[in-house]
Amino acid sequence: MKKYKILLAVSLVAIGLMTALVASINEKKDEQEKLNQVPKVDRWETKNEEFRKHYPRQFDSWKETKKSDEIHDMLKEYPELVVLWAGYGFAKDYNAPRGHFYAVEDNRNTLRTGGPVDEKTGPMPTACWTCKSPDVPRIMAEDGDMEYYTGKWSKYGSDIINPIGCVDCHNPETMELQVNRKYLDEGLKAAGEKTLAEATQQDMRSMVCAQCHVEYYFAKTPLADGKSAAVVTLPWAEGTLVEDMEKYYDNMEFKDWTHKVSKTPMLKAQHPGWEMWKTGAHGKNNVSCADCHMPYVQEGGIKYTDHNIGNPLENMDKSCMNCHRVSEKSLLANINEKRERKNELHKKAMKALAAAHLEAGKAWEVGATEEEMAPILKDIRHAQWRWDYAVASHPSFFHAPEETLRILGTALGKAGDARIKLAKVLAKHGAGDYKAPEIKDKKQAQEIIGLPFEKLIEEKMKFRNGLMQEWKKEAEKKGVYNPKSTEGVEDKTSYN
Repeated sequence: MKKYKILLAVSLVAIGLMTALVASINEKKDEQEKLNQVPKVDRWETKNEEFRKHYPRQFDSWKETKKSDEIHDMLKEYPELVVLWAGYGFAKDYNAPRGHFYAVEDNRNTLRTGGPVDEKTGPMPTACWTCKSPDVPRIMAEDGDMEYYTGKWSKYGSDIINPIGCVDCHNPETMELQVNRKYLDEGLKAAGEKTLAEATQQDMRSMVCAQCHVEYYFAKTPLADGKSAAVVTLPWAEGTLVEDMEKYYDNMEFKDWTHKVSKTPMLKAQHPGWEMWKTGAHGKNNVSCADCHMPYVQEGGIKYTDHNIGNPLENMDKSCMNCHRVSEKSLLANINEKRERKNELHKKAMKALAAAHLEAGKAWEVGATEEEMAPILKDIRHAQWRWDYAVASHPSFFHAPEETLRILGTALGKAGDARIKLAKVLAKHGAGDYKAPEIKDKKQAQEIIGLPFEKLIEEKMKFRNGLMQEWKKEAEKKGVYNPKSTEGVEDKTSYN
């Protein structure tokens, strides 16, 4: 009898567990069905918090980008950069990129955007907001692209307030992946690449990233009303390789700025991540950006993409190890070796370029002619463009290690050619014994190029404590900003 009682008890427990399991499975199925339904969200809802009501897992993982908050002052680590960018905004302030959560904050805080006092002042155009916020495509839809591209950066200070988020990549009415910035499709057409209309779902998992992680420039475009627009344009009409874009810029005699010391007409590479990715093994096999940077996460019966977009090496079991059949230790060792090789050439090219700029400045000082300097400046322009292209595509050593080393090798070679020619010019004008000073730290470098660093900080702090606070209040009144979204966010910079 006791035996039967035990069997009955075990059976009842088993039935209870099975019932609970079935209930759990059904609950997960109901939840998955709800997730698969597309709730009604306004087409231009740009407050990311509003999406948490419907997509809590995706939102919570996106908010994890808040943890990527370290300020890494690249000018302090590599003071030669100050000389390389003399006369350009990046010589004032340049930090390693942080998480998407900080896109707007970092754009407002950087010394590059200056200290505007109203909507018509400041050194930068509105186009400098383009990749920082879902409010940008909203404004483009409301005002038109050309109106958006006119005026100063401070023009939309109270309208562009929410950092990179949901509407940048999704149409909230359908939640389908969508590129919300027209210039990408225009660039693809110019390059003869597959257009967005032809793109597969797998392609779109990279295209939504490519609308920002690409090389671009601001094309000055006169308008019928007498205004001028600085239009984001992708330089792909000759192709998407570094030499193709170099040719494109040379043919139109374009320059981002004239170097303050060497007088070189310079090019500034932005962040050509997509162009570099497509030359590497992952790109050639159509392993998308999302496959590595947004791997799938499984929670019970729920599967979703991780929106904590960052370094895949911090989550290798869900990113790399889905495809690679080696140990994490072996894979990391291989990656670190590639990084070290890239860093070696990067540093050599950077130091050679800094010296070339200073030597060119000395050559002008002692009486070099424009005819003598023309081939030298061309070498400097091309060398720095190639060095910058390889470095500004931050993970290029990983996405396309062979292409990265090839580009840095040509940068180093062209910098060397410029210095050989400079040695001859300096000797001809009686300055053959000139030696460019060694760049020891950021402060020294800024003094060499005559950068008024303390004044820039003073102007920026006045802006941050004044006009910037007014922008936030105005944005809240307009209903485009939720102050709670930035509560507890430490206001970090490299200068205070």
